[in-house]
Amino acid sequence: MDKTDFSGLRAIFVNCTLKKSPELSHTQGLMDVSAGIMKREGVQVKQIRLVDFDVVPGIYPDMRDHGWDRDEFPEMFNDIIEADILVIGTPIWLGEKSSVAQKLIERLYGHSAEMNEKGQSLFYGKVGGCIITGNEDGIKHCAMGILYSLQHIGYSIPPQADCGWVGEAGPGPSYLDKESDAVNNDFTNRNATIMTYNLLHLAKMLKSNEGYSAYGNSIKAWQDGSRWNFIKRKQGD
Repeated sequence: MDKTDFSGLRAIFVNCTLKKSPELSHTQGLMDVSAGIMKREGVQVKQIRLVDFDVVPGIYPDMRDHGWDRDEFPEMFNDIIEADILVIGTPIWLGEKSSVAQKLIERLYGHSAEMNEKGQSLFYGKVGGCIITGNEDGIKHCAMGILYSLQHIGYSIPPQADCGWVGEAGPGPSYLDKESDAVNNDFTNRNATIMTYNLLHLAKMLKSNEGYSAYGNSIKAWQDGSRWNFIKRKQGD
């Protein structure tokens, strides 16, 4: 099996736990599995715990322009947009992703109208995935919402772009608790590994091809009317 060189890639992991550092985050434990694989493959990895920063709710790039005194998201966004891969990690609460994860998605959505140099969404050519932990059901439900949101704003989602661990329903041991032995769970480790390499392979392909061609998908071209003329030509008008 030929080894692929991923060393030119950059990834950012955003942990959307409700716990501030240095409190133990079980979500971080599983995120470290994927981040560790990427580091061993030579990928430049950055990790952020969102709750440690003064990131306010909203759907604008800088909420200081909309009445807030402080907003650290603009600086954080520079790291996010420079990365080829974004992985969102979240615990499950009441069957849903955390409120912090929802806030992150809303802040990313605030940049959805911005375009790259090809006139496409700013997030075109970048890859997204998610990691979920908890002791209640909901991995697939949370992943469904997160991955839909990412692709909607322009991220590309590879096959099996999520992984997670949940224990028995109800109160019980979490991912990093010794009694759960989750770090040795073969199913979780397999999915975390496959997810990680699927993210890497797609990011490598997109970066090698300089993202997507602008043929037929340029927002800028629609704005100047040329794509409408293209469709009419195709229809024989």
